[in-house]
Amino acid sequence: MKSCKYISMVLLLLVSLLFAQPSFADRPKFNKNPDYIALTQELNKLQTAKATQAELEGYTPEKIAETINELELQKYAFESGIDWGQCSNATGKTLAVYGPEPNLDDDKYSNGAALYFLGDGQTTKDRWNCKGIYLPNDAKAVALTKDGQNPELTGGVVIKVPNGTNLALKTNPDTGAIEFNQAGTKILKTGEVNWFIPNVSQAIVDTRVTNAPAKKG
Repeated sequence: MKSCKYISMVLLLLVSLLFAQPSFADRPKFNKNPDYIALTQELNKLQTAKATQAELEGYTPEKIAETINELELQKYAFESGIDWGQCSNATGKTLAVYGPEPNLDDDKYSNGAALYFLGDGQTTKDRWNCKGIYLPNDAKAVALTKDGQNPELTGGVVIKVPNGTNLALKTNPDTGAIEFNQAGTKILKTGEVNWFIPNVSQAIVDTRVTNAPAKKG
């Protein structure tokens, strides 16, 4: 009787492994992701410039080294299987964010994005790829750059969210300006990305129903 139970357990284990195997075989390869390809190309360019001591427009040797470190961290996130970014909203208002295109079988390989709306105090759900944040045309915002400066941003642009990072936005209680939690955020304007970038005010964004998948609690 014990032998029969043992054989049954072994058979169940073999069947489980048989059906689990395709899930590993079907895992998407990060090296096919357009963001990973672009990141690798940029990293190679900076590493070559550092090795040859070549000059790059807009870069000091210190900035090249710092950017290489940041890109290597993003590359590691990709290769570790973290192929999504996260957005947190502490602005006191509704936040327009970009995420996976609906009804697309493999959005991981897509350069496109759809527009969603994230409520105040919410953070997008784990493994749901928050690709960017829309800054309304009347928003007052500042971004911390790599040199420690805080230039004011004009609205009607998109803030790119690197994979493997949580880009959090909050409102400064003294100035009313929106602030980011990290330096080196990439700003995208109309024509620089194939996403729909509206030209609307924060008041219009606040009227939208929040539909971005958010973490519970």
